[in-house]
Amino acid sequence: MNLEILKIASNTKNFKDIKKYTHYSKSKNPLCGDEIQIKLVINNQKITDFGYQGKSCIYCQATASILSNKLVNLKTTKIRDLCEYANTYFSGNKNNLKKEWRFLDKLLSQKNAARKECILLPFNTLEKIVSKI
Repeated sequence: MNLEILKIASNTKNFKDIKKYTHYSKSKNPLCGDEIQIKLVINNQKITDFGYQGKSCIYCQATASILSNKLVNLKTTKIRDLCEYANTYFSGNKNNLKKEWRFLDKLLSQKNAARKECILLPFNTLEKIVSKI
């Protein structure tokens, strides 16, 4: 296991339940059983708070952790674009990450292709939310 992935996952600052959320989604990976729920507070098309919880592997936890730390104060349209990029990355769109998304280079890597469903679960859960806005 990659120690950097473990380090990212160990940042549990946003592993929390937001009581007064504005948006919520929950997903389960049918292949491995990972579960994640994401609760957001969105004001003026921007995420102002991001909480996640679930029972999942280290790759899913790392993805949720890094997203929760980096996406606060971003417009939902940018987040929608990021989710689309992440989903196409493992399907062959291996274009370099945009500079603004470089924080994901430890996760969106071909060496993690075997764990793509685990990595993409938080992206897909987040995409369910922002696609409705």
